[in-house]
Amino acid sequence: MDSGRRQWIAGAAAATLALPAWVGRAFAAEAGGALPLPPLAEVGGSGATLLEAIDGSMPFLAGRDTPTRGFSQPFLGPVLKLVRGSTARVDVRNRLREAITVHWHGLHVPGDVDGGPHGEIAAGALWRPALEIDQPACTAWYHSHVHGRTGPQVYSGLAGLLIVDDPAARDAALPQRYGVDDLPLVLQDRAFAGDGRMVYAPGGMMGAMLGVRGDRIVVNGAITPTAAVPAGVVRLRLLNACNARILHLRFEDGRSLQQIASDGGLLPRPVARQSLTLAPGERCELLVDFGDGRAARLLSAPDTNSPMGGMGGMGGMGGMGGGGRGRGMMGGGTNPAPVAGDGAFLVMNFSVDTARVAAVRALPAQMAAAAPAPRLGEPLRRRRFVLDSHGMMGGGMGRGGMGAMAMTINGRAFDMARVDLSARRGETEVWEVEAGDMAHPFHVHGTSFQVLALNGRAVDFASSGWKDTVLVDGRAELLLRFAHRAGEHAPYMYHCHILEHEDAGMMGQFTVG
Repeated sequence: MDSGRRQWIAGAAAATLALPAWVGRAFAAEAGGALPLPPLAEVGGSGATLLEAIDGSMPFLAGRDTPTRGFSQPFLGPVLKLVRGSTARVDVRNRLREAITVHWHGLHVPGDVDGGPHGEIAAGALWRPALEIDQPACTAWYHSHVHGRTGPQVYSGLAGLLIVDDPAARDAALPQRYGVDDLPLVLQDRAFAGDGRMVYAPGGMMGAMLGVRGDRIVVNGAITPTAAVPAGVVRLRLLNACNARILHLRFEDGRSLQQIASDGGLLPRPVARQSLTLAPGERCELLVDFGDGRAARLLSAPDTNSPMGGMGGMGGMGGMGGGGRGRGMMGGGTNPAPVAGDGAFLVMNFSVDTARVAAVRALPAQMAAAAPAPRLGEPLRRRRFVLDSHGMMGGGMGRGGMGAMAMTINGRAFDMARVDLSARRGETEVWEVEAGDMAHPFHVHGTSFQVLALNGRAVDFASSGWKDTVLVDGRAELLLRFAHRAGEHAPYMYHCHILEHEDAGMMGQFTVG
């Protein structure tokens, strides 16, 4: 199949590879239960991997079933492992009663297989993309991206993790045993009604401005679970899959977070941090040493991001932000119950299992398989993007029911029929992105970029790495180049990754010729 074509096949049968059985533990119904592990599906070879969007049910709360959605399981989806240099074939069947898409967030693929808003898969239909994988090893993810419905669809469970593996650049010094010392952690927040239903309620001006934030933290589909780990170095692949919540992560006992990767691949060497900020859509990989045998709790500071105030100096890029603009006057929305004096709340627990043998006991000094340093050349042009909201406007934006709040980029709300800019393959550009009212995570489809500066302060690539999503709390300067085509019928997107903001219009689209 030509990877540059979309095929929409309603009701057709396809030869597919079944997903592996559920790994290890089932979903936990009680807070503090065992961390669930999604199945690992290795995508490649001659066949295709079937990914089905289905309705499901989950016991998030004891004795109560919660209606959910997922990909080939009740909530979320399997971890898809892709191999550099191969063609990944995924058959996406939509068994829901509304259209979905599957956007491969972080993959460098052409626009017609990127899975953006123009790539709707109708109810009952089958999409058969062929993804040519040629990028450094990294942790990425996939999720539905229907304009006006991204927020509620992701909230219901239509998301999953991707791992890109590069066989020619594996690092024996890193933990590599999936589910043992290499853990996928999909971090989300949810609110639940008394009967167990998830509450998705973005109504009102403030709801639209803040985005949907819940008061329960869910990791891999379980409320504040416990991961059993060996007494050694453990690799954590973190994804902030919250609709709107910015996480400010740290360990309660102060143990170090050794960051080894960001969105687009491994860093040149581990970067020691005491805390790390992760905005919606961002990923990072950490090494944490549990060799002392002690249990530990991962916490997050409250999310204070709000209109007119930014994040109160929390910053972005793993705590390296350019300095916020003061705490918002309107507060930060709903936060989970605090477990520390500063308002920090529990994300998850770690317990050391002495029966698990540690394969890695020492932190590496550098990454043998680091993603290549930027060599993008001199930029040929500069572009400016201002992300802003414009109060109460007439009419709703998209199908998300966001009411009268208008979210814009450069003063214009998203229009599926309008191409906002055109880029050319192989040409380097600088994008200046400004958040006019609060901090916004800014995502660009189809490529990775280098963050040159945040609020006028230079950012060291060795500590930030390749990104595709950056938290802009003021102003960011990005250096980027596109390698794949995206035509006007399947353009790439750039947008705020607070999902309620993009649904309400804070998104643009562009072609690459």
